[in-house]
Order: sequence, then structure tokens, then C-alpha cells
Amino acid sequence: MQKTLAYAVMLAATLGLAACDKPSENAAEDAREAQSEARESMNEAAEERNEAAQERAEEQREETYEQMPAPENESGQPATPSAAPAEPANQ
Repeated sequence: MQKTLAYAVMLAATLGLAACDKPSENAAEDAREAQSEARESMNEAAEERNEAAQERAEEQREETYEQMPAPENESGQPATPSAAPAEPANQ
């Protein structure tokens, strides 16, 4: 009977101690979580920065295209396609 009681007390004590977290374990877990959150935040910031850069580049392309003069042909006239096809030359 005494052995059974001793085993029960030792089992309860072991389980009780195993369930307790050490402060250093809590600190390490908190540090890992903070590092993970910081990494996620950096990734989100990088994605936003890339999207903004793409938008700026697209706006600059559009502004550059709008500011470009229309191409001219040799006679000094703007190069526009004619509505009617040119007549073939008779030889």
C-alpha cells in the first residue's frame, strides 16, 4: 500500500512539474513570435513598396508617352494613316 501511495505521489509531482513553464521558455517563445511578426511586417512593406514603384513607373511611362510629339514623315506632315488606299502607279 505504501508503494502504491509513493508511486501516485511521485507521478503527481512529476506531472505537476512537467506542466510548469519556465520563464526562459516563455521569453524564448515570445521572441520567436515577435521575430515572426516582424518578418511578416517586412514582407508586407516590401510588397507595398514594389506595388508603389510599379505604379510610379506606369505613370511615368504614360506621362512620357503623352509628352512625346507625333512622329512626322519626310514632308513634315504628321504620320497618320490615310483613310483611302493609295492608287497603284500605272507603268
